[in-house]
Amino acid sequence: MVVAPCSVRTLGDIATSHNDSLIVRAADVHLKERRTLVLMVRETPLHAGHLKAMYDLSLYGAVILPPVPAFYHLPKTMGDLVDHSVGKALDQLGVEHELFRRWTGPLSSEERMKRT
Repeated sequence: MVVAPCSVRTLGDIATSHNDSLIVRAADVHLKERRTLVLMVRETPLHAGHLKAMYDLSLYGAVILPPVPAFYHLPKTMGDLVDHSVGKALDQLGVEHELFRRWTGPLSSEERMKRT
């Protein structure tokens, strides 16, 4: 299960098993059943309480995956940045995709020329 975007409120409710919504209840069941739960937390800055909830959830088995833009794959569009975050979530679920080029080390001069 992927919660995207995951607000800090939803994160806190999942961390405390405050099952008053379908999303939180489904996430709780995923943790209980030891299924993959990916939380794409959207808010910043974070204070210690947010970080503690993330820490607790990681101990319970959740994956905390903020949708942070990456630039090592040389994105050209906003869509490329979105595809990278989506691809990272799919990786956690074991879903194959071709949304971005996998990191294999620095590009050679020839590869850099092709990408620009």
